[in-house]
Amino acid sequence: MSVLVYDLGMASLDQYLDEQLARGRAYFSRSEALDSLKLAPEAFTAAATRLIRKQRLANPRHGFYLILRPEDRVSGAPDPARWIDPLMRYQGIDYRVSLLRAAAFHGSSHQAAMVFQVVVPSQLRDFEIGRHRLQFIYQSPAAFAKANLPKWLAAMKSDAGFAKVGGIELTLLDCVRYFHKAAGMSGVAQIVKDIGANADPGKLAKIAVIYENSSVRRLGYLLDHAGHARQSRALEAFVKKAKVSLPLDPSVKPLVSALASSSAKDSKWMLLINEPVEIDF
Repeated sequence: MSVLVYDLGMASLDQYLDEQLARGRAYFSRSEALDSLKLAPEAFTAAATRLIRKQRLANPRHGFYLILRPEDRVSGAPDPARWIDPLMRYQGIDYRVSLLRAAAFHGSSHQAAMVFQVVVPSQLRDFEIGRHRLQFIYQSPAAFAKANLPKWLAAMKSDAGFAKVGGIELTLLDCVRYFHKAAGMSGVAQIVKDIGANADPGKLAKIAVIYENSSVRRLGYLLDHAGHARQSRALEAFVKKAKVSLPLDPSVKPLVSALASSSAKDSKWMLLINEPVEIDF
């Protein structure tokens, strides 16, 4: 009898998936399905588990499901741009796509975005689904609330709708602030070269107030280095607040601590150029 109930549950859920896709909706929550199908929770769980095994469903977060079309099954899930917005709304967490994926969206062709990076004001675990890897970068709630304003965001369009993505200015500052997750300082330098000319200097200066002075100075140096003079000038005022020179690349540690002060100094940005950055022109 229980096998029959589960089989009926799977048939019922299978039909529900087709109905969702017909509406142009390739995701749903457990509670939505239970309300619609009137299934017992255990029957739903059994049916969903079977459909996951058959690669008809994927389950990136507890209680949230993706409906896989035949073309999605090779990669194990659709592009996260198609479902990151409903996933984050389901979790009740604001977000923005940023770093490498945002840089690629804005035209940085040098960066192969192998990871889908999302800035959030909560501590969230990274996860993999199929061939996709999602990485969540934490920004303090206070800073996030100031940065994640509609006027500083863009929209990443897909056939399923829109996802929030950092505008060029916000993406540049995020990349420098979280450089260790953005292919290192040379990787960030390339992003700055690729998209920095399109940044609005006024916007850049306004958003920079939210970020650490050290990150702003590093971005100013990289903009100068890439030849984006208008954008770098917008950040020059931030140097006045600096009290000490800091390394351009904090991740590079000298083999002998006494050599740290021997790095070339950039007095304009009050930085120690402890590691040359390489970019393709």
